[in-house]
Amino acid sequence: MFKKLLSLFISAKNPVKKKSAQAASNPSAPKTRPKVKSTRIGELGEHKINIQLDQLPQGCKYLSDLLLTNPKARSGYSQIDHVVITPLGMFVIETKNYNGEIKGSRKEKNWRVSNRFDMYNPFMQNYGHIQAVKGHLGGFEGIRAISIVSFTMRCRFSVNPELRQINSDELIVYDVELSEYIQRKLNRLQAQHEGEGPGYSESDIQSIYDVLKKANITYPAVRALHIKHAKTAK
Repeated sequence: MFKKLLSLFISAKNPVKKKSAQAASNPSAPKTRPKVKSTRIGELGEHKINIQLDQLPQGCKYLSDLLLTNPKARSGYSQIDHVVITPLGMFVIETKNYNGEIKGSRKEKNWRVSNRFDMYNPFMQNYGHIQAVKGHLGGFEGIRAISIVSFTMRCRFSVNPELRQINSDELIVYDVELSEYIQRKLNRLQAQHEGEGPGYSESDIQSIYDVLKKANITYPAVRALHIKHAKTAK
């Protein structure tokens, strides 16, 4: 009796070993797969976008994950996913990682995600980002800005048709077609200004790039505070 009680006491103190023994005795039992963390999903999404941006025409430059001061923002900062600088203007890109149907119109303040929850109109959000970028450009603040919102292939669009038309300066795209849409938009702008030559020289593009890179805030504490404020606002 004493040995039996002792064995029960040891089993209670070592539940992990007991579970391991049970698993070993039953190899056909289903194994639980570790969940992919949301941060990892975000990293994969950004990697896909960077691959797209690396396919841009020669003469274009881009920056990713900019944190710029913005006195009009609640936190005092704006975080911009990507800015592409070209001879014909700049593309300011907001990336989203949602799953389901994306429903909304250009003028609606809130969009719906699969009728489950609301999201702030990403073009209104990106408009604030564009203004924040232009606020740092000095003599280049009049640059033409094209707003692009990129979603993953895990969703489908139910939005204004014009947001998918290349003549618009506001475009909603899938991440895998981002470089294609930028190239098509550049072709469109080139056709509209045929004979005029590029609007911005190589030195202009480099100057804009250098200004934004210098303005980018990289201090971890400031970035963490901005993210905390953004989550609180949501």
